[in-house]
Amino acid sequence: MGCRVLSSPQPLDGLQVVGIPMRVSFRGITTREVALIEGPNGWGEWGPFLDYPPPEAARWLAAALEAAWGTWPAPVRHTVPVNATVPAIPADDVPAILTRFPGATTAKIKVAQPGQTLADDLDRVTAVRAALGPSARIRVDANGAWSLAEASEALTKLAAYDLEYAEQPCATVEDLAALRRDLARRRIDVPIAADESIRKADDPLRVRDLHAADLIVVKVAPLGGVAAALDIVAATGLPAVVSSALDTSIGIAAGVALAAALPKLEHACGLGTVGLFTGDVAASPLRPVAGELPVCRVAADPDLLTRWAAPPKRAAWWRERLTATWPHLPAAARALVGDRTSPRAD
Repeated sequence: MGCRVLSSPQPLDGLQVVGIPMRVSFRGITTREVALIEGPNGWGEWGPFLDYPPPEAARWLAAALEAAWGTWPAPVRHTVPVNATVPAIPADDVPAILTRFPGATTAKIKVAQPGQTLADDLDRVTAVRAALGPSARIRVDANGAWSLAEASEALTKLAAYDLEYAEQPCATVEDLAALRRDLARRRIDVPIAADESIRKADDPLRVRDLHAADLIVVKVAPLGGVAAALDIVAATGLPAVVSSALDTSIGIAAGVALAAALPKLEHACGLGTVGLFTGDVAASPLRPVAGELPVCRVAADPDLLTRWAAPPKRAAWWRERLTATWPHLPAAARALVGDRTSPRAD
C-alpha cells in the first residue's frame, strides 16, 4: 500500500511537478497539479491550489519541508479508518464512486455545488444512504457555500438522513455559531464541523471561543504540518477529523501521520481520496483496504514522476511560485533546509 524504504535525498531545488487527471471534476478541478520535494527524511508534497497567494501557500510549503526534512510525532495507532468521498455528481453515479472506497462505512458528500439545487443534494444523499445502508455514517460538506438561511433550510431537510455532521455549512465563524444555536433551539440534531474556519483562518481558535462547532476538520498542508495541526487540535479541545486536500499518496501519508498521532480518533478520516485520481506517484498507492490506511512513509516512483510530469511551462510556473512563496515561510520551516534566504528557481 505504498510503504517502502526511502533513499537518495535531493536538494529542495529539484522540484518535481506533476499533473494527474481526476476521474470526475472535484470542486472544478479536473487535473490536480502538485510539486514534490525529496529531502533526507523522505518526500514532501506542496500542492496549494492555484489561486492561493504566497502567504497561504507558505503554510503548505512548511508542511512539505516538515515531511522531507523534519520528523513527525510518534503514532499511537498503526492504521486509521477512512471515509468515502462523494463529489457533487448525479445521484445515478454514486454507486460507481463508492466502489473506489472498499470497506468504508462512512461517506462524506459534497453539497451546495454552484449550478446545483438542494434537490440535487437530497437526491445524492439519498443515493448514498441507499447504497451504504442504515448503519453507515453520512456527513455533508458545503464548503461554506450556504448563507445562514440556506444552511438552516438545507440541514432541516437533510437531518432526516441521520447526518453524522455538516461540514462548514456557512462561510463565517459567526454564521456557524448562529446556525448551531438555531438548530439547537429547533431541536434539529445535526452537529457542525468547521473546516475552512480552521485551515484558512488567521485565528482558528475563534471557532472555540464563539462555540461555533462541535468538531473540527484538520488538514496537514493548509495548517503548516503535522505538528502544527496537532497543536491546533489541542488548543481547541474539540474532536478532530483529519482530511486531505486532494493529495497524492505522499500527501496522504502526512495526513495519516496526523491521524495516527491524535490522542483520540472518534471519526473516520477523509484520507481515502487517491482513488479519485486516474493515477498516482507511488508504485503502490495509499488506497484503503477494509476501510483503513496504514501508517507509513511513501516514496515517489521515478517512472511515475515521468509519466505524470507537468508540461515545462507549468513546471516553470511552480518554480516561480516557490520563489515568491519562500519569503513568507516561517523561520523554523526555513531552518529545516539550512536557513537559506531563498531557493533557486532553476
